Amino acid sequence: MTASGAPRTATLRRATSESTVELELDLDGTGTSSISTSVPFYDHLLTAFAKHSLTDLTVRATGDTHIDAHHTVEDVAIVLGDAIRQALGDKAGITRFGDALVPLDEALVQAVVDISGRPYLVHTGEPAGFEYHLIGGHFTGSLVRHTFEALAFHAGLTVHVRVLEGRDAHHIAEAEYKAFARAFRQAKALDPLVEGIPSTKGAL
Repeated sequence: MTASGAPRTATLRRATSESTVELELDLDGTGTSSISTSVPFYDHLLTAFAKHSLTDLTVRATGDTHIDAHHTVEDVAIVLGDAIRQALGDKAGITRFGDALVPLDEALVQAVVDISGRPYLVHTGEPAGFEYHLIGGHFTGSLVRHTFEALAFHAGLTVHVRVLEGRDAHHIAEAEYKAFARAFRQAKALDPLVEGIPSTKGAL
């Protein structure tokens, strides 16, 4: 709930000629999820995001994946970002900043999140050729950065993601999402010591 007691939830639907996305989330959940995007590895990443950010998340998406997974994956990230921004409300009482360092076997990723209202992404460290790697038969490595771009822009987040170590593309992508999730979990948390909006400007 927000500092005023309102639930931090959102339900959105977005339909274009390329995809249809229906999404529900609760920022104060337990990490329960039901994800079906028609892109199996993306389902895996979003399930990890929900679990480790303690966000209840339901996603139903269909699209022109017979052409490419790109449109559906991007559109889900857009709707997820819009839903996060809506659910955060006026951001009163939030911690605002979050930082996480997450390993997955040989992969190690740091993510930092600021619920700033100013969309920005700094994304570094993926090994050469990662963007061309096909993970799970449907998901291209380049989509990891692209989804963070769409999500950060639409949610109004400043996000830094640094891949510090990694060789296996699956491990790297999953560690990126888990690190982002853990950092976002900290940033969205309500802090009882925070009075009002945590910004000297009085708005985020």
